[in-house]
Amino acid sequence: MSDQFDVIEAGGRGRRRWIGLAVVLALLVIPAVSLLLSRDPRQEPPSPSATTPIRSLTTIENGPNALRIPARTKGHDEIIDVVFPDGLKAEVRYPADLDLNELGVRPFQGAWIDGRFRQFSVPYNGVAEVTGGGRPIRSYGPGVTLWPRQPGGGSGQVLLFAFGRWRLAMQDRGEGLTFEQRAALARDLHGKVTRDGYLVLSGEGSVRLARPGAVTQEGPAGPQLWFGGGVREMVVLAPTPDCVRRARLPKVIEGRGRPGEWTCRGDVEVAVAGPEEFRRRALAGIRVTVRR
Repeated sequence: MSDQFDVIEAGGRGRRRWIGLAVVLALLVIPAVSLLLSRDPRQEPPSPSATTPIRSLTTIENGPNALRIPARTKGHDEIIDVVFPDGLKAEVRYPADLDLNELGVRPFQGAWIDGRFRQFSVPYNGVAEVTGGGRPIRSYGPGVTLWPRQPGGGSGQVLLFAFGRWRLAMQDRGEGLTFEQRAALARDLHGKVTRDGYLVLSGEGSVRLARPGAVTQEGPAGPQLWFGGGVREMVVLAPTPDCVRRARLPKVIEGRGRPGEWTCRGDVEVAVAGPEEFRRRALAGIRVTVRR
């Protein structure tokens, strides 16, 4: 009796296995057949180019993060010629052991876009500081791309402008600009590179560049040149009419976690950050002569 029961039970399980397998095969085959029958035999397979990323939107060449100008030697001093982002030219003289030209120089410029203040600067660590090796969100035309905020990179998306080999970044903090405002900014902000490699900016329409001496809640907003940065010493030169009365310590100096100081050389503010000895020698030794 038990043998008969065992045989019947085994056979029942075998039949159920075959039935289950047939059901699974049917579920797989029927949709595949339906898909094949529904395809238009005349339809071409997708072109590989249709899914290939657009090079201009996914590859950004890493432009210079600083300019190093050969210095002229005069006694124990070195002399370099500089051009500020508004086109103002000056001669900078300093003690040779400060190695100011070896620190490298970057432009900074504040501006109002439809009345909303924004800052434009060159990332100290190059384009990778903005792109993170990823892809932009969108392009606003030749040389202007929008990038997501990078971890640890502050708040807001970043507009990246390509002017020659320079890459100028604008972090869209707080309540971001609208699509139309960003498109107008991309159209109205212009940059050209001088023969010596400095970046000179101009604006029209929706863009109003901050003039020398302009100050906002974020500190001096006018054209500046930044030497050094990162973990190294830093010097900021900022044209400031009536400098003694109107100069303020730039945020980029104030926010570095180490003491910062400033002085005036005529109508140019000289602000420094770094070890005490560097600050003392820089403030005492740097001279700036504006060329009218």
